[in-house]
Parts: sequence; structure tokens; C-alpha cells
Amino acid sequence: MSKFRRMLRQTSTVIRRDFTATVFTPTFLLFLLAPLIFLTFSVAGGLGANQIAASGGEKLRIVVIAPPAQATTILQVDRQLRSLFPERGEQTPPKLTIVAPDTDPAAQARAMFDASDFEAAAVLHGPLNKPEILSSGRGGSESAYLAQLAEQTLRAQRAGVGAAPLSAPTLTPVTREQASFSGKGQVASAGVFGIFFLTLFLSGQAVGTMAEERSNKVIEILAAAVPLESVFFGKLLAMFAVAVLFVAFWATLIVNGAKLLPDGAMRLFADASPAVGPIAFPLLFIAYFTMAYMLLGAVFLSLGAQTNTQRELQMLSLPITFFQMGMFGLALAGTASPGSWVAFAAEAFPFSSPFAMIGRAGNSPLIWPHLIALGWQALWVAITVSVGARLFRRGVLKSGNPPFWKRKRAAIDTTVN
Repeated sequence: MSKFRRMLRQTSTVIRRDFTATVFTPTFLLFLLAPLIFLTFSVAGGLGANQIAASGGEKLRIVVIAPPAQATTILQVDRQLRSLFPERGEQTPPKLTIVAPDTDPAAQARAMFDASDFEAAAVLHGPLNKPEILSSGRGGSESAYLAQLAEQTLRAQRAGVGAAPLSAPTLTPVTREQASFSGKGQVASAGVFGIFFLTLFLSGQAVGTMAEERSNKVIEILAAAVPLESVFFGKLLAMFAVAVLFVAFWATLIVNGAKLLPDGAMRLFADASPAVGPIAFPLLFIAYFTMAYMLLGAVFLSLGAQTNTQRELQMLSLPITFFQMGMFGLALAGTASPGSWVAFAAEAFPFSSPFAMIGRAGNSPLIWPHLIALGWQALWVAITVSVGARLFRRGVLKSGNPPFWKRKRAAIDTTVN
């Protein structure tokens, strides 16, 4: 049996061992359903926050102190102006309340902010040609809305045509044949975030893979049976197989769940289309996810092999998270400004290149840059895996030449002794 076939057989044995030990456990079900648990808590928290915000927004009012003769026109103008805003949201003006003036409109306007049945954001009083608008600390946009309400009401009164609409437009929705610039940008950002989320969620486990096996001496038994390079490759590929199983499971659920959505819901994504096409983009996403996982997984696995205690392992988690966040931020900045030096730097740097290139796939229809990028990333995967295997051997068995920063210290210690 050749050396390559022997190494391949040994690596496949480690892959089968680690994959079986990870997947065929009850804990793996919790890992597989972790996004569902996270989504459940997120939805519950979002609904609670939405109810709190809605309860506060229902009592918020903008008040106009005007005589009853102007109330009808003001209400009609208010109805027309509100058609420019979404029905619900932070930009939607609060409900309008019209109050008849008393003997002192200025004092009456100030008293509105102390009302017990509603919360006044802004109050308008005085003649419409020179109105005075009072506002609370949060009533900046509400004050501007009341100023425009007074302006349009005064124009309608002077024109003598009332506030009734004079135009009856016909609204016809149109479906684009090509993706819009904003749609391409949305797909590009979604691709960058998708790879970042998957690698953050999945590749970080590589750091802690060695902790348990080093504590119970399993790694020494493995090292006696097969070369440590095969152990490194096997563990890396086994973790990648677990990640592929995780992605395939959730991708199947998402694709089948999308078929249950009504036709109107799919129109919201009509403009969101990648520049390289709906077939090439998923293939590139899979390729770049593979590259990102192999790059980061090899680094994290080799770093995890250098730790001796659980405390050292925990101290590595924060720098690793910061490193991944940095790569995500660099790639996202390059995606937001395609063709800039930031985009070139993100695409050239090996550890941010998979994230940046999937963003480029959403913005640019060219295919040949992806072939170059995949070759460049494959080269760095080979470099990272080979260096990681050496660090893995040195960290696990303390064998091989020590690092250069320890050689000098060892020589000094020998001389002193």
C-alpha cells in the first residue's frame, strides 16, 4: 500500500470516528436545533418589545388648537399627508387631535403636555399663517409635520377648492426584468452575513475539540496508532462534515418553507437577485463557505492544540470572536464600496477573501475573478493546513523543533545552568 493511500485510509478512520462521536449523540440534536431555540427567544423578545413600543405609541398625539370652522379642512389635509407615510412605523406621525381654543390658547397649549389621557408630542396654536408650535424633547419630526399641516391647510383655504383630492392616479405594479442596484446590494450583504454567521457558529468549535481528548489521554492513543497529520486532517474534515450536515438540514427547511409563502410575499424579493445569476450564486456560496471554514477551522484547531488548560481555551474564545468580527467588517465595508481599495484589500487578504468575494458575486456579473479567488484561497488553505498540522504535532506531543522564540530562551537557560 502506498504512503498516500495509507494516509488517506488513516484520515478516513479519524473522520468516521469523530463524525460518529459527534452526530450520534443526544447533544447533537440540541446543536442542530440551536437556531430554532435562538429564533424562538428572539421572536418572543421582539414581540414583547413591540408591544411595549405600541402601548406607548397609542397614547402619543399631535394636537392642533383651531376653531371648528377649520377642523374639517385640517382633517382632510392630515389624511392626505399621512398617505405619504407607512401605516405603522417610527416615521408615521402620531394621531391628530383637534381642540377648540379657549380664552388663552397659549396656556391651553402648554397644558396639553400635562394631560392625563394622552401624551402630547407637539401642539400647534395661533393663526395658520403664523402658527406657534410647542414640542417636547422628542417632538422634532412632529413639529415639522404640524408646520406642513398648517401650510397645506392655508393653501387649500386660499385656493377655495377645499382639501379634497383633485387627481385620481392609477397604481400599477411592475416587475423588473433585471435586478436593481439596491437588490444586488441586499443579496451581496446577505451572502457576506450568511457565511459569517455559519463560520462563527460552526468553526469556533474547532478550538475546543482537543480539550477533552487531551484531558483523558485519548489523543496519545490516536498518536500511537496513526500519524498526527492524519489526526489533524481527519478532525478538520470531520468538523466540516458536521457543518455540512447542519447547513443541509436548515437549507432544506428554508427551501421547503419558502414554498408555503403566498405569492405576494415572494414579490418582496423580486428585486433581490445576485448579479452572477441565481444558479452561480449558490454554487459560489458553497465554495466560499468551504474555503472560509477550512481556513478558519485549520487555524482554530491548531490554536486549540497549543492550550494546556481549560482556562487558556476560554481566553482564546474572545480574540477568535474579535478576529472573525474584523474579517466580517472588512468584507462588509468592501461590499458596500465595490471597486475601492477597501474592497481590493478585503478580496486579497486570505481570511476575509471568502466573505468579500461572495459580496462581489452579488454586485458584479463577472465570473473569472472568482476562479482566481478560489485558486488563491485554495493555496492559502494548503498553507494553513500544513502549518496547522505542524503546530498541531508540536502542541499535542511537544515533539519537533521548538518555535524560534523558545529556542533562544532554551539556549540561555542551558548556559546559565
